[in-house]
Amino acid sequence: MSLPVPLISLRGVTKVYGSGQNQLLALKGIDLDIQQGEFVAIMGPSGSGKSTVMNILGCLDTPSQGQYLFKGAHVESLTRDQRARLRRQYLGFVFQGFNLLARTSAQENVELPLLYRGDDISVRREAAAMALKSVGLAGWERHTPSELSGGQQQRVAIARAIVTAPAVVLADEPTGNLDTRRSHEIMGLLLALNRDHGITVLMVTHEPDMAAYAHRLVHFVDGGIAQDRVNPHPITSEQGVIPTATEN
Repeated sequence: MSLPVPLISLRGVTKVYGSGQNQLLALKGIDLDIQQGEFVAIMGPSGSGKSTVMNILGCLDTPSQGQYLFKGAHVESLTRDQRARLRRQYLGFVFQGFNLLARTSAQENVELPLLYRGDDISVRREAAAMALKSVGLAGWERHTPSELSGGQQQRVAIARAIVTAPAVVLADEPTGNLDTRRSHEIMGLLLALNRDHGITVLMVTHEPDMAAYAHRLVHFVDGGIAQDRVNPHPITSEQGVIPTATEN
């Protein structure tokens, strides 16, 4: 029985920064397949290549050599505008620093990807309200980031990432600025999105207790994949902390 065609495939992907004596080989011929619906933790020390590969997967950067296939399309051959359209249609992003507009309400922050896509205002409002509700923030739509806790801000960021109904959420150290309880709340939320909505989650983290939620662990060292294994005992949502909107 043949395996399903991967959602994402990297074949012989290298990334070189600089030239001459200043040349840095950040990725050294990466081969990686990711299936639709996987929850993958990408781990490794600083400078290992994990952030570089995440930028390539997110169409924020391009390989120096090699192939990147998304749903069978050769992403490395796309123009800048074509990559931007792919991001808008299929990818959602969650960052360590939340990246919310400070003077803008939660509702308006979540609407931004739909605004860039050109959706009508009524469509934007309804979709943003539903996304905020799905992350436990119904009733908080008018609050600005300064009126929200760190955990709530990250939930707004997750709502913004999923408002376009992406195939993939790329989370770069999503719990890096949160305390332990809020970190587990966010991980429980990402796990629920993966389990209940089939969203593929790719997460960069250096924290083993956060990576424990993933079903698969990919370790980078010195620009290559040192280990790629199934997590035999991933944390389930029932074991984690259920997100609430009433945190202080």
